[in-house]
Amino acid sequence: MVYRCEEVLLSYNKFNETKDQWDSIAGHTQKGIGFLEQYGHFVKERCQIELDYARGLRRLVKTYLPKKKECEDPQFTSVKAFRDAVSETADLAGQHEVISENLTTVVLAEIASLIKEMKEDRKKHLADGGRVQQQLSQSLQQLEKSKKNYEKAFREAEKAQENFLKADADLHLSRAEVEKQRMNASIKSQQCEDSKNEYANQLQKTNQLQGDHYNTVMPGIFQGLQDLDEKRINNFKNLLKKSVDIERAVFPIINKCLDGIVSAADSIDEKFDSQLVIERYKSGFTPPGDIPFDDLSTPRQNGDSTPTSHPPIRQDTIKGTISASKLKKRGGIFGIFGSNKEDFSDLPPNQRKKRIQQRIDDVTTKLHQETAAKDGLLKMKEVYEGNPSLGDPMSITGQLSDSCQRIEKLRTELQRYQAMLDDVDGDGIGGGGAASGGPSTPNASLARHHSNVMSPHHHHNGGASPRSSVTSHRTSLSDESLSRPESGIGLSHNSLPGSDTYDQPDTGEDENGEFYDTEPLPIIGTCRAIYIFEGTSEGSMSMAEGEELNVIELDQGDGWTRVRRMSEFEEGFVPTSYIEMSLYNNC
Repeated sequence: MVYRCEEVLLSYNKFNETKDQWDSIAGHTQKGIGFLEQYGHFVKERCQIELDYARGLRRLVKTYLPKKKECEDPQFTSVKAFRDAVSETADLAGQHEVISENLTTVVLAEIASLIKEMKEDRKKHLADGGRVQQQLSQSLQQLEKSKKNYEKAFREAEKAQENFLKADADLHLSRAEVEKQRMNASIKSQQCEDSKNEYANQLQKTNQLQGDHYNTVMPGIFQGLQDLDEKRINNFKNLLKKSVDIERAVFPIINKCLDGIVSAADSIDEKFDSQLVIERYKSGFTPPGDIPFDDLSTPRQNGDSTPTSHPPIRQDTIKGTISASKLKKRGGIFGIFGSNKEDFSDLPPNQRKKRIQQRIDDVTTKLHQETAAKDGLLKMKEVYEGNPSLGDPMSITGQLSDSCQRIEKLRTELQRYQAMLDDVDGDGIGGGGAASGGPSTPNASLARHHSNVMSPHHHHNGGASPRSSVTSHRTSLSDESLSRPESGIGLSHNSLPGSDTYDQPDTGEDENGEFYDTEPLPIIGTCRAIYIFEGTSEGSMSMAEGEELNVIELDQGDGWTRVRRMSEFEEGFVPTSYIEMSLYNNC
């Protein structure tokens, strides 16, 4: 009996020990699900990083992709390679977006589904385990209770039997009292036997339940939890592989993009780019001739035997000689001719010819397109006239009229550009090309005149004069362009006395909205005319050979110098190569 009681107690302690491990296993499965959720957060943040990186690349591409205007210019191989590299970078951004999208739709979706499934299965297994453990616990408690009842009944039966034996041996007690003790011992013995049977039955049930619990039920539940945990681990392994496969899937395209960047780099040709720069900025001017020797020992024709010093022409800018606040700005290197962007007269001859030819090609293309559209409208009109059910022929009339007007406008524009091109060819660019074309600036024209044609005593008022070259270059400019502020002539505050632009207030405003001083320019040196010059254009000034003049503004690179007569307040521009200058030392 004592052995059985110890066995029951040992089984109960074993159950408690297993119960502790059950709690540990339940905690482990919960940690496994938490680990899977943590991996899901990692993948989600990884997707966001890939997406942010792709957006950053696209912003970078948008910032550095050449604008449409730049793409219209002749492309250098380096610029084209950079544009291709930027485009490939945009494709790289797209691949990172693919990685983010696939990780979201595949990996994250599977993680969410797996977590949901694991939580449901774990909840079911824990509920089953809790139920069978509760059943076993109740059975053990019932067994303990029946065992205590049996022990109590057994002690009472033993005591009743001892009292009966004592009473039966005592000769002083009556027979009735002895019979009473015998009946009591018999009742307690029967109660003990009933408790014993109840305990035996409960012990049998408990042992059966405990055997099933430890040999069948709980192992099955533990096996379910084990399968659940192994499933989590295996799916985690597969998800890691899928993440790698998703990233590897875009490697061929990424490598192709990188190969495209390498190919773009290999396409760069520095010699071609250098030649393209030469072709773009080749002016067509011929170099000036040799500077003639000035023999100071030869007497002057005007009777003045005093030699005039002929120092080299100073290259000072306006800022180096005159305060910028006292002079209205001149309009660029060809400011003497004004600024007329319509006929490209402010460009060198070779560049002007290229730009005009480009416009001719553009207008010709548009003319062909418009002509084809007109032909289509005419055919449509014929179809409508043949079958009025298809449409009203009069509905095409308005479109045909607009098309004819556009064609006429394009033809007029084409003729105008063709006339410009003929004018450039007439100046010597068309026949001999850019390299052999005649000079189209006063400086270049006069320099060639010095070395090839003219003598110091020849008068330049005929057809071969340098001024005629200047005038022919300006024939394409309108009077309006010559009187614009940016020409530096028509609206200058130093225009001739009595002109419309001379009688102005003491202050004025230039084209940039800045105020300037209308005080006459200071004299910075003197000059002598070595040739006759007829100033027939607005802003220019005539001079006689040998005439002494005051210099008030140096040549700014356009071949013209501003001078003022000594005898009267008359000033204007004269060709720089027509004069000899002597500047003051402080200038």
